[in-house]
Amino acid sequence: MIDRATVDRILDAARIVDVVGEFVTLRKSGVNYKGLCPFHDDRNPSFMVSPAKNICHCFVCGKGGTPVSFLMEHEQITYPEALHWLAKKYNIEVVEKELTDEQRQEQSERESMFVVNEWAMNYFHDVLKNDPDGVAIGRQYFRSRGIRDDIIEKFQLGFALPKRDAMAQAAVKAGYKPEFLVKTGLCYERTENESNHTSQPSAPNAQLTDRYRGRVIFPWLNISGKVVAFGGRLLDSRTKGVAQKYVNSPESEIYHKERELYGIYQAKRAIVKEDRVFMVEGYTDVIAMHQAGIENVVANSGTALSMHQIHMLHRFTQNITLLYDGDEAGIHAAMRGTDMLLSEGMNIKVLLLPDGDDPDSFARKHSSDELRRYIDEHQTDFITFKSRLTVENVTDPVKRSEAIGSIVKSISVIPDQILRSTYLTDFSQRIGMKEQTLVAEMNKYIRNATTQTPTPNPSPREGSLNSSSPDTSNTTQSPLPWGGVGGGSQGGGSQGDGSHGGMLEQLLIREVVRHGEEIIYDDIETDDGQHISLSVAEYIDFDLSQDGLQFASPLNNQILAEAVAHCKEPGFKAETYFCSHPDIEVSRHATHLAIDRHQLGGRFVMQPREDSLRQRVLHLIMDYRLEIVEQHLRKIQLQLRQATGDMNNMMQLMKDYKETQELRNMLAKKLGSDLIVT
Repeated sequence: MIDRATVDRILDAARIVDVVGEFVTLRKSGVNYKGLCPFHDDRNPSFMVSPAKNICHCFVCGKGGTPVSFLMEHEQITYPEALHWLAKKYNIEVVEKELTDEQRQEQSERESMFVVNEWAMNYFHDVLKNDPDGVAIGRQYFRSRGIRDDIIEKFQLGFALPKRDAMAQAAVKAGYKPEFLVKTGLCYERTENESNHTSQPSAPNAQLTDRYRGRVIFPWLNISGKVVAFGGRLLDSRTKGVAQKYVNSPESEIYHKERELYGIYQAKRAIVKEDRVFMVEGYTDVIAMHQAGIENVVANSGTALSMHQIHMLHRFTQNITLLYDGDEAGIHAAMRGTDMLLSEGMNIKVLLLPDGDDPDSFARKHSSDELRRYIDEHQTDFITFKSRLTVENVTDPVKRSEAIGSIVKSISVIPDQILRSTYLTDFSQRIGMKEQTLVAEMNKYIRNATTQTPTPNPSPREGSLNSSSPDTSNTTQSPLPWGGVGGGSQGGGSQGDGSHGGMLEQLLIREVVRHGEEIIYDDIETDDGQHISLSVAEYIDFDLSQDGLQFASPLNNQILAEAVAHCKEPGFKAETYFCSHPDIEVSRHATHLAIDRHQLGGRFVMQPREDSLRQRVLHLIMDYRLEIVEQHLRKIQLQLRQATGDMNNMMQLMKDYKETQELRNMLAKKLGSDLIVT
């Protein structure tokens, strides 16, 4: 682990113009630089680089950041890898933090396993290219599948000789320890006169046996390009009647199947460029698609997607197309894990190929243009696909009801309210059912999900402000009449932007990023007699916590929490901290908030006075609260329209409406608004 002092030296040395200039042709534009954005198909230079702020930003796609976050996004590497890249560029010696003996041994074992896997990949690849049996058997197999030599090189495909311990002997001869051959799963140990084998090293009288002997080899590279596992396939002539055509690496210290996707390393840049990922089932499907010119494709190897894999893909895009063959197994594969994808904000499309074809065979039959055209014309959104499959043309009332419920449940997990509403409207028209009925059913699913996994409200800080402090004259400290439902439930001013909340929320979090550490109230006396100072971040956090409010966006909540945690540290500056954040999503969002288009092109930036900053923050908080209150009023109005005939419920709703309206009027009066309604 890189020590803090070295990280600071690297960040201080890194210059955004130098780093971006490695990948983008930049031209001087006033005090800044501009060029074509490397993250989207840019024809007019929209990528601005600010030497003064040491950040970059595209005003079309919104990507950019500090030198570190730019590298992480452009090269699809981790935070430590970006630091090493910069250290090498600026000739900074990287000093690793001293590890404990246990940590050092664990790290050493992991590195040894990666080294062994790297050697094995090169060994299998060399056998395929140069060994007589490798050329005659393995290479001929790939040629029979129409796989070109450049694709073989791209995926480092290989062949394991049929001899029981050919690779094991070569590895030991090359100086690699048998224990790591077993720990990685390249070999297993077989004892004499015993048919069973073990993946645990050092069995008595054990002999190493190659796991993949006689198979063609597909190396698994993780997102950073390290070899974590292998897949071995029996040749076609040997697969008849064989239950297990493929043998994959067992779970190990460096390989967990639910965390990896085959082809992610080769696909990651194309996924970002195309803003879409194709999900297929197998190794050869990925390879065939690449050979057809479609590189933004990965495989989950026939298992349901895990949350780890979804989060990995979401780093690059929120658009995914499930591409499977059209038989029953393909349909089943397309239905697995889709609710998890929807709940994580992924936009799902589905394409089932004609019967008898999988992506591998279909891609080999068609040119690149034909394949792309077929995908564009036949892929459909997941809700439409599921509706056609399970509801349309189904006459049995029970089965039809169950299918409708299943689709409504899928729609209910979509976090974007506008998209959710759009899907529900389209679905109601498709099946000829009243939208109000579907909305009621969907709300049941949402309420059940909320009950099962409630979102905790942030706790107020110890020591509330004294009632005579300046704060109470500018905001309301009374509980909200509906029990303090937070912005996460009410939307917190959200207007459909499921990623980062609504406009008012954005304006508040922008103040946190730009001025989070700045003091706007000094020497305030609390109820318990303490004297405290409040920064922008602390004041916003305190004010919202009084009613248990929180932002709609988890990312904005994270930024606020970290700003509060660090704002008292000497030398802390929120803008620098968040724009250089190791989480690329935080860094990207903060950079977007830190840059104004007019500031990038201008030479003069007015620094806000403390009073104007304070007034701006207070006004934004009241606007934010007013928006939440007005949303609640609209919700009560809707409930009143639906509560016809239930007099007790209507009376309670009218009471709630009156109390909420009084609170709205009070806020509006403080804001100097003419919204007061009697």
